[in-house]
Amino acid sequence: MHLAQLNVAHLLAPLDSPQLADFVALLEPTNVLSDAAPGFVWRLKGGEDPTDTVQHDYGDDLVINFSVWESREALWNFVYRSRHLAVLQRRREWFQRIAVPYSVMWWVPEGELPDLAEGMARLERLRTGGPGPEAFTFKEFYDPVSA
Repeated sequence: MHLAQLNVAHLLAPLDSPQLADFVALLEPTNVLSDAAPGFVWRLKGGEDPTDTVQHDYGDDLVINFSVWESREALWNFVYRSRHLAVLQRRREWFQRIAVPYSVMWWVPEGELPDLAEGMARLERLRTGGPGPEAFTFKEFYDPVSA
């Protein structure tokens, strides 16, 4: 089994605004870092331009990150033990605070890639029903045997 993860963020300003210039400038190096990270499998891309964000119909101010990893440890190491952490620590400069879960994980069979509609449905499941084997977080994690 592989670990799928989706997280969303509501922008404080338009992507082309000066307020988000640093965020946009960090997209390419952060994506390069994730793509080369041990245990990385796949991520949904917005286009050929490395600064493109994922295109969707969920609102202009919503940025989506959607990826698949070989394991919890691989994702954890990328998020919290790589240069990605410095970007994550600046999120309040670019994104609104939200009172509902903004990140969700679930297990997928190796070789299968989830689609964005499934990811958004898993996030909604987490928001409405709390964590469980079908939608969980780092804090309240479910092993693949229980999923």
